[in-house]
Amino acid sequence: MVESVRQVDAKTTVEIRYFISSLEDNAKQFANSVRSHWGIENSLHWILDVALKEDDCRIRKDNAPQNFAVMRQIAVNLLGKEKRVKRGIKNKQFLAAMDNKYLERVLALA
Repeated sequence: MVESVRQVDAKTTVEIRYFISSLEDNAKQFANSVRSHWGIENSLHWILDVALKEDDCRIRKDNAPQNFAVMRQIAVNLLGKEKRVKRGIKNKQFLAAMDNKYLERVLALA
């Protein structure tokens, strides 16, 4: 069980979350694992939302939402692996849309 206390301005909120783990009696290691998991999750979601506008997507039917989510994650991974251009994911995405040579270079990383 993890109890998270968050204070914003004068408002305090408490959230309790439950986890299943094979760690034995090591609260410090468990706390670090929980924090690092959410840090990775939050940063990936931020990139998907800001660069690829995932939250604005209106795709809702059948398997399309899951399929597009996988495609977005592949795009973020490939654009992140491309190191020649020193720009953010959103700018690399735009550059790939405008320049076929750059798009080929990104896709060659797959």
